[in-house]
Amino acid sequence: MTRFDGKTILITGGGSGIGLATAHRLVDVGASVVLAGRNRDRLEAAVKDLNAPDRVLAVPTDVATTSDLDALMAAAGQRFGRLDGVFANAGVANFSRSADVSETEFDELVGVNFKGVYFTVAKALPLLNDGASVVLNGSWLIHRGIAFTSVYAATKAAVANLAHTLGADLAQRGIRVNAISPGYIETDMFNSICTTDELRETHRQMVVLGRLGQGEDVANVVAFLLSPQSSYITGQELVIDGGLTTAIPT
Repeated sequence: MTRFDGKTILITGGGSGIGLATAHRLVDVGASVVLAGRNRDRLEAAVKDLNAPDRVLAVPTDVATTSDLDALMAAAGQRFGRLDGVFANAGVANFSRSADVSETEFDELVGVNFKGVYFTVAKALPLLNDGASVVLNGSWLIHRGIAFTSVYAATKAAVANLAHTLGADLAQRGIRVNAISPGYIETDMFNSICTTDELRETHRQMVVLGRLGQGEDVANVVAFLLSPQSSYITGQELVIDGGLTTAIPT
């Protein structure tokens, strides 16, 4: 694995789940990380868990609020000067039948999952070094239509498309932009939906590799995309789902 000594990576949604697993992976190989999230208690716990106070900055942030993003970038710049990468990971889920989606629910999903991702990248551009890497967190749900997910899946499809368009837009600076689309990954969000052993088993049986994913499974791929090892990859979507979308378990 490439060392990240002297590199600084911004991770939104960094207080738990995939974001925190990625922070662990990067800190382990020498990176400094800026963690952003809405839950102050989770961020404080994450800083303690990472156990590298000189290389970790936590900034309470609602990515759907551009003034919060301005404050996040100012804090990151003051502490570390520049950024070498961004993992735009923050997201929320709310699953309802289309007829039951309220305007408030719609606005929150679009605000965090799409607007938040877009402006996280846009606001980070002045801090990003030329040749930096950006990774956006999408979802396997953009590849299979499932009831209850219309708004959530649409926001994630927008994120995957951003990898194409921003990849083209930022190529002149050598900044690479890619998206990941995780499958069933055991996170707080997943566990809040799959609240019984029966539900968990139903989801596991859909995965051809026969297991639910872990945060580390995704973190390893994100670290690769943020590293020079992926220097000829941009504008792509990488699905991390154990075969969920493309293979049928036997």
